[in-house]
Amino acid sequence: MSGSLPRIPVAQPVLDGREFEYVKECFDTNWIASNGPFVERFERQFADYCGVKHAIAANNGTTALHLALAGLGVGEGDEVIVPTLTYIATANTVKYCNASPVFVDNDPRTLNIDPEAILRAITPRTKGIIPVHLYGHPADMDPIREIAAAHGLFVLEDAAEATGASYKGRKVGSVSDVASFSFFGNKIITTGEGGMLTTDDDELAKTLRLLRGQGMDPERRYWFPVIGFNYRMTNVAAAIGLGQLERIEHHLAARQRVARLYHDRLGRLEAAGKIVRPTSENWAEHVYWMYTILLAPGLGPHRDRVMSEMDAAGIETRPVFHPLHTLPPYRDLAGAGFPVAEDCAARGINLPTYGLLTEGDIDRVVSALEKSLG
Repeated sequence: MSGSLPRIPVAQPVLDGREFEYVKECFDTNWIASNGPFVERFERQFADYCGVKHAIAANNGTTALHLALAGLGVGEGDEVIVPTLTYIATANTVKYCNASPVFVDNDPRTLNIDPEAILRAITPRTKGIIPVHLYGHPADMDPIREIAAAHGLFVLEDAAEATGASYKGRKVGSVSDVASFSFFGNKIITTGEGGMLTTDDDELAKTLRLLRGQGMDPERRYWFPVIGFNYRMTNVAAAIGLGQLERIEHHLAARQRVARLYHDRLGRLEAAGKIVRPTSENWAEHVYWMYTILLAPGLGPHRDRVMSEMDAAGIETRPVFHPLHTLPPYRDLAGAGFPVAEDCAARGINLPTYGLLTEGDIDRVVSALEKSLG
């Protein structure tokens, strides 16, 4: 730890809107469960923000993904293509449906799923594709949707890390059959734990709502025509989410400020050949859930030491996700390997990224990184 300077966490929520006021209203009115008015208000405003007809709230991002896959009819014998470089929930939810995730490699520039790799992975059992907008940068959706259309596949955006990002002028969540979001405490907007699904498909939205609430018929109380799940969001969580969503442009602007400061301060390390700064393609609006750097190829073996030395200096960082095929539950799916994902994961570091960071904080982060790189 560095003297008396406060520790800089890798992420931290910013609760500077009407969140407390709305939560107090939940307590004052005794509406704390999942049937309170804030749930519908949060859903409606989130749908409007994404530019879609329907938003369906869930109790976390993982259950939202599972709900989407169940609603799309994924089941035993099906295959779903997912990037190996992602959070484990992307693959786990496929397994929840007794289906098989099929891993593909990523694009080295954006760290997102490689459309050409998707094409090579399609088999007669392929049911759909889950592109992940990793760390806040949208995946390249047009070629993915073209591949899906040509092969009769669904596209489910995993937008857990990319609320507010845009692809060619359209918000993520509006460029697929259905999209899933996460509002965990470290996300761009938060409900503590929470998730959301967005879609323009009326029938799919109806199915998702039915499955979310134990499968109870909305026209006949306590009549259950299907087996559903208890994946409902509470009114309290939705109240927090609404307060966050009302200030989403503020939250996004704060992250852009942080990203610009990092980009400016880290230019000299990139010029010296020690790191690679994150890329934002000209068709994307990157929202920087995490500001993710790659160490230069020759420095990759030192990544964990660099993170350890930064931790000792009072700076928390995160490694880029372990590729899923390297994790014990999925090692049997490693196949011929995924060299780009493996390389990016070995060299990647997520730096502290949240709206409360000051210019002085970022100077501390960069100084600690520079010192650890020598």
